[in-house]
Amino acid sequence: MNWPAANGLVLDWLAVNGPALSRPVIARVGGHSLRTDLEPIKRTRVYEEVAARIRRQIADGVLRPGDYLPSERDLAERLGVSRTSVRDAIRTLELLGIVEPRPGEGTIVKEVSPENLVAPLATILTLHKDRLAELWEVRKIIEPPVARRAAERATPEDMAALEEILVRHERQVRSGTLAGEEDAAFHYTLAGAARNQVMLKVIDVLIDLLSEGRERYLQGADRAHKSLEGHRRIVDALRTRDADAAERAMRQHLEEIEDVLFHSPDHVAPPAGD
Repeated sequence: MNWPAANGLVLDWLAVNGPALSRPVIARVGGHSLRTDLEPIKRTRVYEEVAARIRRQIADGVLRPGDYLPSERDLAERLGVSRTSVRDAIRTLELLGIVEPRPGEGTIVKEVSPENLVAPLATILTLHKDRLAELWEVRKIIEPPVARRAAERATPEDMAALEEILVRHERQVRSGTLAGEEDAAFHYTLAGAARNQVMLKVIDVLIDLLSEGRERYLQGADRAHKSLEGHRRIVDALRTRDADAAERAMRQHLEEIEDVLFHSPDHVAPPAGD
């Protein structure tokens, strides 16, 4: 779809599907107006509604990667909003990696990439990086199915890489050296073996945010050995292509770490309000 075609089609779609923007409503109860000192109901900002409309067009296939959005003026006139609201909506979509303004050309819809899909989630997780227990819960939801997919899809090269990480991990454990890098590399490589780029990006974000908890867990010979054994169980399941065993092994591994992080006597509770 080229720029003129996109312009016409998108504006037609907006005209048919775009409900009127929110307008104030005066409510009456028993024939009397409500008190005027009540706090007003919070409404979505206009630019957020405009951005949501454009996202829906992309989701519905009206706009595709490589298509240009209508001009600011055309969008503003058809939606009944200011050009400033349209400009702010486009800026929001640009920050999310959905569109790209091009000077002298217009605003183009970008190709959907794993980075663009994960970016909003990564932002949310980063804002809550102090909520270790909640981040860990997200990890427990995501990683066991990832291990299952890895058992089904891992290549000989993936297996060789995981085996090499285990060798390095064991060497670090025997020497009493903290194996944080090997631990992170194992989980990242395993996620790569699942052949899902979006999931890989999510795991990458979680690994980075949970680095402090990982280092805390790995301190002490018993814990380091337990982590290594957990990784070995996962790799054993991958060798036999046993997806059920791989998922169980990952869940057990994460639960063992969780017990130390959140239920051991030396666990320090987060500050009140977290």
